[in-house]
Amino acid sequence: MPRRFVSQLTEQETVDQIFRASDKQLRPNRNGDLYLQVDLSDRTGTIGARMWNATESIYSSFDNGDYVQVVGKTQLFQGAMQLIASRLTRLAPSEVNEDDFTPVATVAVDKLLARLKELLRGMANPHLKTLAECFLIDGALMAKLARAPAGVKHHHAYFGGLLEHIVNLMEVVNRVAPCYPQVDRDLLLMGAFLHDLSKVDELSYDRELAYSDEGQLIGHLVMAVSLLEAKIREAEKLSGDPVPEETVLRLKHMIVSHHGEYEFGSPKLPMTLEAVALYCLDNLDAKIFAFDQQLRDDPNIGSSWTHFHPTLNRKLFKGQAGKKKR
Repeated sequence: MPRRFVSQLTEQETVDQIFRASDKQLRPNRNGDLYLQVDLSDRTGTIGARMWNATESIYSSFDNGDYVQVVGKTQLFQGAMQLIASRLTRLAPSEVNEDDFTPVATVAVDKLLARLKELLRGMANPHLKTLAECFLIDGALMAKLARAPAGVKHHHAYFGGLLEHIVNLMEVVNRVAPCYPQVDRDLLLMGAFLHDLSKVDELSYDRELAYSDEGQLIGHLVMAVSLLEAKIREAEKLSGDPVPEETVLRLKHMIVSHHGEYEFGSPKLPMTLEAVALYCLDNLDAKIFAFDQQLRDDPNIGSSWTHFHPTLNRKLFKGQAGKKKR
């Protein structure tokens, strides 16, 4: 039987497939009975799964990152597909085809890296240009950037996703900046490059897409400020000139405020023109990607509307061309 990938699963489908497990949790329901909650993934995506009447022995029979053979049935829950598992068995890596579980990079990494270098080296500000060069000549950092995802589930969650997000955002900055001459284009461009860069270490992506210990304990906002400080020292040593104190301050502020709102984990609200521009443009790129993904992955076959998405608090209009056929 040919493999059915996560992206191919439909409602009320019987499943007997191998997945990679992550984020497993053993939880009590309202009656105190235990159930297993776990994310199951392959190279095309992730589906949430539940096993009712689970036990401690089932929970401890596999670890996050293990391959598991899962028998169950799909269903829609709050607009998203989930899998109700009846059996789950751990498998050895030798029993699976690793290619089925390597997230697919949908981007041309080499071209994106070349464009990243072109945009950064095209800045006019000599201090920012030297600073950017210190990042670009860091081979280990650039290798991680070429591979890292931008998120573990929804936000460019595939190899090369972080690089794609950063370059997309920088391209938008490059086009929008001429419309707002009061905004410092080079400063905003550098902020777009830096804002999520420390996700290369906040996330782990050797096997499953997950958060590293450093990412869980510190987070990419704080990590990015530390990385920036280290590169500033390198830039000042390379050029022999100090980077202006206010330039450093404005870069740090863009990093720590780019989530835009306190409730979104931003320790500071945007308080400069470049910071508010970065927040708005970053949010635009993330939202367009998220909406497009929901439209593409929606299981509501034959309808011009998606199911209601609680995270978006709305349905999305697919139109006649967006209908799926069985």
